[in-house]
Amino acid sequence: MKKSFLIMVSLLLLLLSACGKEAVEKKGGSNEKLQKVSLMLDWYPNAVHSFLFVAEEKGYFKQQGLDVDIQMPADTNDPLKLVAANQIDMALSYQPQVLVARSEDIPVQSFGAIVRHPLNQLMVQADGPVLSPKDLAGKTIGYPSIPLDEAIVQTMVKADGGDAEKIKMVDVGWDLIPAMATKKTDALIGGYINHEKLLLEKEGHPMRTLNPADYGVPDYYELVMVASEKGLKEKPAVFKKFMAAITEGQKYVQAHPEDGLSILMSHEDKTSPLEKDVETKSLEILLPLMDAKEKPFGYQDPETWKNTAQWLKVKKVIKQTVKAEDAFINF
Repeated sequence: MKKSFLIMVSLLLLLLSACGKEAVEKKGGSNEKLQKVSLMLDWYPNAVHSFLFVAEEKGYFKQQGLDVDIQMPADTNDPLKLVAANQIDMALSYQPQVLVARSEDIPVQSFGAIVRHPLNQLMVQADGPVLSPKDLAGKTIGYPSIPLDEAIVQTMVKADGGDAEKIKMVDVGWDLIPAMATKKTDALIGGYINHEKLLLEKEGHPMRTLNPADYGVPDYYELVMVASEKGLKEKPAVFKKFMAAITEGQKYVQAHPEDGLSILMSHEDKTSPLEKDVETKSLEILLPLMDAKEKPFGYQDPETWKNTAQWLKVKKVIKQTVKAEDAFINF
């Protein structure tokens, strides 16, 4: 009897051990070597990056066999440059910048649309005289001296029936908020509806925003995931796994926005501390703009790439024709 009992116990322990091992393997546990991947953000961590830090915190990257090193850029131009040079595996960048890079024979591609609509919108005082772009005639517009922003304003004013020759673009660098707060300029382009607008309103300067997509500018993707053509060709499985992990991260943030934001806040850059109330409002703005509806998270529409490439060429932001279909890949 005692011998039978010991045999039964031994068999039970073996069974439990096997089940535990299987569970660990399914979760990409310690017995599985993780593949290191480097990712550079477009800016310091903020609400839009919540899905990444959730994927890290909740183990979604590990479940896909990935060890993702999330880095911040020293300069906003760094992510594309480092990806193109294969010094970084992947990065967050902007759809227009990907097309500009390709027009300069820089071999980068987008493999996921993160924010599906423009965040960079024209801002004016909520109680001011500018109700639509045509009202900007004779007004000054502050911007960070970026050709894309000039093209956006020109297109908006013309599409609204205004005289684009009568507006004055003022280079304010990245002092966008002070320029508007002190009324140095009548309007602002280059600021985001989920950041500069919220900070201005917090300081007591309510803003009216005019969406470029309502005035002749293609409804382009603001943020996209990018990598080099070489990296995407040589390691497609890595990028597929990455997309699977961040899809789970985004699902979690959508279902638990408060918790998702708390996870982000625990990773904030101490040199650029986050304001919880601002980031909470930012995430509320972002989530609908990140939703691909019936398509998978990150899906990219060929027409969006085609329309944006054509517009950039017409506005002379890019000098040579870019094959839109070569600028992106869907997994």
